[in-house]
Amino acid sequence: MASDAAAPLSDVLPPRPGSERPSESEQCGVYGAPPVELAAAPPRAIQFSPLVPGAAVLDTQAPETLAGMTMLGPPGTVERRRALALALRALRQGALLTALAPKDKGGSRIAAELRAFGCVVDESSKRHHRVCVCGRPAVLKGIEDAVAEGALQRIEELGLWSQPGVFSWNRIDPGSALLAANLPALSGRGADLGCGVGYLSIAALASPKLAEISLIDIDRRAIEAARRNIQDPRARFFWADARREDADLKDLDFIVMNPPFHDGGAEDQNLGKAFILRAAKMLRKGGALYLVANRHLPYEAALKPLFRHVAMKVETGAYKIFEAQK
Repeated sequence: MASDAAAPLSDVLPPRPGSERPSESEQCGVYGAPPVELAAAPPRAIQFSPLVPGAAVLDTQAPETLAGMTMLGPPGTVERRRALALALRALRQGALLTALAPKDKGGSRIAAELRAFGCVVDESSKRHHRVCVCGRPAVLKGIEDAVAEGALQRIEELGLWSQPGVFSWNRIDPGSALLAANLPALSGRGADLGCGVGYLSIAALASPKLAEISLIDIDRRAIEAARRNIQDPRARFFWADARREDADLKDLDFIVMNPPFHDGGAEDQNLGKAFILRAAKMLRKGGALYLVANRHLPYEAALKPLFRHVAMKVETGAYKIFEAQK
């Protein structure tokens, strides 16, 4: 019986005239976590996703040095076009780029975006994804404009640095704004889990008795923006997954957070629960967690077994703020 598992498109489709497949010893890249049944990256490919702590930075990869790239395209248009442009710039002439995404999260646009850069594209559809394979052309069109449009930039109306792809990149999230407006005076050492561009930490640092705050985010771009937004020497910055032990801090006096509850566009309440668990482990006895969440999220059940006292301090039609003491 024939298997319905899909082979990598770079193995199914013949290379375009003038395109090359890399040898096992050549340096290739991978961006994100493309489904292996659709587009398998080479085993030793260099990870370039800004959402993988410790990954290489595609922005600084020397031009025409990679022998291939496999990319799970980001869902945002500006973010995705920039990632595609950076990948093409890093590939040597003729090297293959395999770019794919779910059809409803940018996949249906990838082929047109690559053609606009001057690529000749083979496109196929498999398992609700569009998969595009092209060789890096000798002449690229418009990539510097795409790179610049999606770069780190100052949002003048906010007075903050940010970048497309970062959470709530060009506006203040209403939940964060509510928490910032209701934070008490803070003191001692603390952390901002899932800090984004640093908005909550800026509010926290208004407390003169605050000694130190550690900003932690899984998105490198958010940390880079936060560094620009906060020049206060009391702030420390960590590109890390706040849910993991390697992002751990001990005996903190306070934590502020607006935890994520979406993964890949789908609601996942376990994300917020994992942040709550990590916060409980980071705080000293008597330390306080200040958390804002969408009103429908049932975080009370996650908070009560881990904290001695849990109080809802603010509730609106859309959000609720908790203060939880360990």
